[in-house]
Amino acid sequence: MLDAKFVLSQLDEVKQRLLTRGLEFDFQSLLTLDQERRRLQQEYDELRHQQSQAGAEIARLQKAKEDAADKIAEMKLVAMRSKEVSDQRTQAEEELNKLLLQLPNLPHPDVPVGTDESHNKFIRSVGEAPVFDFPPHDHAELAEDLQLVDFKRAAKVSGSRFVFMTGEGARLERALIQFMLDVQTRERGYQEIMPPFLVNADSLTGTGQLPKFEEDLFKTTSDHYLIPTAEVPVTNYYRDEILSESDLPISFAAHSACFRSEAGSYGKDTKGLIRQHQFNKVELVKFTTPERSYGDLERLTADAEEILKKLELPYQVVTLCTGDLGFSSAKTYDLEVWFPSQDCYREISSCSNFEDFQARRANIRYRPEGGGKPQYVHTLNGSGLAVGRTFAAILENYQQVDGSICVPEALQPYLGGETSISV
Repeated sequence: MLDAKFVLSQLDEVKQRLLTRGLEFDFQSLLTLDQERRRLQQEYDELRHQQSQAGAEIARLQKAKEDAADKIAEMKLVAMRSKEVSDQRTQAEEELNKLLLQLPNLPHPDVPVGTDESHNKFIRSVGEAPVFDFPPHDHAELAEDLQLVDFKRAAKVSGSRFVFMTGEGARLERALIQFMLDVQTRERGYQEIMPPFLVNADSLTGTGQLPKFEEDLFKTTSDHYLIPTAEVPVTNYYRDEILSESDLPISFAAHSACFRSEAGSYGKDTKGLIRQHQFNKVELVKFTTPERSYGDLERLTADAEEILKKLELPYQVVTLCTGDLGFSSAKTYDLEVWFPSQDCYREISSCSNFEDFQARRANIRYRPEGGGKPQYVHTLNGSGLAVGRTFAAILENYQQVDGSICVPEALQPYLGGETSISV
């Protein structure tokens, strides 16, 4: 959530920065509500002053044993009006907050301006794409031939865009999760946390999925929601709390299943593991101070990259342009892994700095070491990594002419020393 004072005092700047996202917004409604809120606040303050004066006058009259009935009646009327004005002010504040919740985060000045992914900025590439002396197969075909997955029975049981991981496929999925968590907790300084997979609406409002993106979520009959990512419960771990600056940064690594309706994808990536309704992911979440948050974004991105480096998967890093930026993000790096069958890089991780946007919505603050009033933390998160897409990338990049898959050296200890997967 953007700071209301900043939005209203720097409206022209806010308009320009949000226009780079392609957003046109009814700022006049925002201004009108703020003016009404201010008017009501002024009237309320005046009425409270009248109540105070009337109370003093009633006390004086009663002490002098004079008739205070008229003054008491007058004060009752003022009290009734004060209650009305207070309710109207609260309603105006709620309407103002509803509008503010619709506004996305402001892009950081370093973010390239553009309308879509074609304007994302290339940063670097790591590793060489494999060269095959045969036409490379796509991961879905490889996985089915090796009996690592069962899409048909998953469709029977759950519907489209679900999968059973079977046999060696289930082992590989589990090995990847364990490997990713071990790297982050044993080598990169993260604390492991296992979150609940159901959250309430307040949690999703805190991270920015609600109220704007409810159609992307699965809602239960108990008014809980299945999490779209572990970012939601883990970021809300400290909701409505004040942390100590000495404890920052705090870094969590969490494995969870993720659930997404994929509303608006319109048949995109319906084949294989790229866009499922349910998938596993290891998420990295940081709570930090404003002064160090962009340094922490570089470190978090490097932590996610470490998984790809250890698996020896070729990838590239891009900075998302303003038009491709997520709703809550101020700056995002995407890690894109090479898919030989598609002859292109596909996103496998997004690493973002939300600055204080989520912290304002979730009311997460810290107390500065030098004293002073509590300030909002900066929150960051990144995939470390999306497990299904990593699974798919390994199959495609490590495939052999006979249809078998070489196991990356870093994963072999997690698969009992196995060096290949075959029928």
